[in-house]
Amino acid sequence: MSSSPDQKFHIAPEAASKFAISLLKANGVPAGNAEVIAKCLVMADLRGVDTHGMNRFPSYLKRLCSGAINHKGSPTLKQITPCVAQVDGCNTFGFLGAELGMRRCIEMAKEHGIGMVSVKRSNHFGMSAWIVQQANEAGMLSLVFTNSSAALPVWGGREKMMGVSPIACGAPGPKGAGKDFILDMAPSIAARGKVYKALRRGENIPIDWAIDGEGKRTTDPARALEGSMLPMGGPKGSALAVMMDVFSGVLSGSKFAGRVIGPYEEGGEGRESDVGHFLLAIRPDLFLDGGEEEFKERMSVLYDRVVGSKKMEGVDRIYFPGEIEQELHKERLRSGIPFVKAEVDALNKEAEKVGSPKLELMDRAKL
Repeated sequence: MSSSPDQKFHIAPEAASKFAISLLKANGVPAGNAEVIAKCLVMADLRGVDTHGMNRFPSYLKRLCSGAINHKGSPTLKQITPCVAQVDGCNTFGFLGAELGMRRCIEMAKEHGIGMVSVKRSNHFGMSAWIVQQANEAGMLSLVFTNSSAALPVWGGREKMMGVSPIACGAPGPKGAGKDFILDMAPSIAARGKVYKALRRGENIPIDWAIDGEGKRTTDPARALEGSMLPMGGPKGSALAVMMDVFSGVLSGSKFAGRVIGPYEEGGEGRESDVGHFLLAIRPDLFLDGGEEEFKERMSVLYDRVVGSKKMEGVDRIYFPGEIEQELHKERLRSGIPFVKAEVDALNKEAEKVGSPKLELMDRAKL
């Protein structure tokens, strides 16, 4: 493939999904599990969260081949109380335990009003927003927490201790409006996946994202990965990272306090990550006399008030949380998912290793 390093190649969502499923199956992942994983990765790419989409395949498959992931297994579920359950991820792909966990949360919430699941012995589950969207599509509010490998110092420290663990929650918006509330954010100034993306593309990072191994701020992604990410809001972001570890690691029985093995971690081959997750689904009709319809009406008022706020100088539009990604999702369904040459080459290299079909590029002239 002859092109400039920053030239974009577009992949149709259907082709991306087909590639992902074939690649996973060729690596020994059962078909049903492969479909769940592929759906989650492609959804991240469609929403513009390229750091948590198909570009994760090389690191995931490296761990799979090292025996660090139980790629042929499936998670199990244990009911604790009528509205509380625990999932044992059985060291399978994190997507599987999280999908099973939220599915059970939704079932319990439909019957009891609320459902809570703790997940142990899991792995990285990609973008948290896909789990929130799973709940939104079922008409539920949700909380989605996870812990992760050490990448962030506690406030005032310089060593990696807490994970850049996303905080996610959501609520269904006005019926048929496509305006769901979806919050998915890291407690760091930037997600660590963005540093890997910059490294992959040969780009610098902003000076306030990370420190190097000596505790100095850096724009070099390689030096940043030798050091630590920086928390947003100083001690506030640091405390949020600790909170994720309490609910996801300490409570679940998984690893915590910097002991989780990350998908990129040097020397982590063959070792279980033992990531923990905390999932919650809430039925929206619990407290309102008008039930679900009144909830949707109130969400419509909230949406209108937020996006209709008086704008700061230089601001053209105010977005509801998650709205930018939902609009990009619609656009990429039409125009395809963009990848640079290095990313296409890396994915095709993984396909070549196992004799799986390569990525099929879109013909942009036909759009």
